[in-house]
Amino acid sequence: MNAVEEFKKIPTTTLADLLGRAQVMDIGMRPLWSPIPRVAGPAFTVRCPAGDNLMLHAAIHRAEPGSVVVVESGDLDYALAGGNVCAVAQRRGIAAFVADGVIRDLAEVRELGFPVFARGVIPIPGTKKAVRPLNAPVRCGGVRVAAGDVVVADEEGVVVTPREDWERVLTEARRKLAKEAEESLDAWERAHRARIDAILSDGGFEG
Repeated sequence: MNAVEEFKKIPTTTLADLLGRAQVMDIGMRPLWSPIPRVAGPAFTVRCPAGDNLMLHAAIHRAEPGSVVVVESGDLDYALAGGNVCAVAQRRGIAAFVADGVIRDLAEVRELGFPVFARGVIPIPGTKKAVRPLNAPVRCGGVRVAAGDVVVADEEGVVVTPREDWERVLTEARRKLAKEAEESLDAWERAHRARIDAILSDGGFEG
């Protein structure tokens, strides 16, 4: 199993603890159906200007299997993709769409079981006119994403690990999860109470 596959075992909460707020997409980037599986893969980045979805449609035929297609969109008024685009992406082995925009045909996408993390749905499609480069850096959910960054998404949200930090973050995440697995709830409660009481005391709290 390669390093990216290993990221499927890491909850976004663990990655968020390690990477901090700057690498976590904002609250509007949510799974569009539930329960959704955790997905992880290298980012294949796409930029679509307002009202246009050409480059996402181009990307599904060019992204490598296992990729997470990450889309910077110019608006929330026109759908970037629908059921057939998601079906073709799934057929080609794309892991998921993470789109700072909206899609349509949600019932079809849900029935397919294709993971989409986006801002919502709208029934009207965009046009297909604007040519833009693929795999240029984008901004999605408030996070800068470069091609090859590791994107992990689950019901908690979406976290981006920069490509150069893969190995360190994966090692630290494994260590953190192993430590948490060994700790009982009683031990966690004792340590938690001691830490909270110390903070309260330092702040002058009495009670």
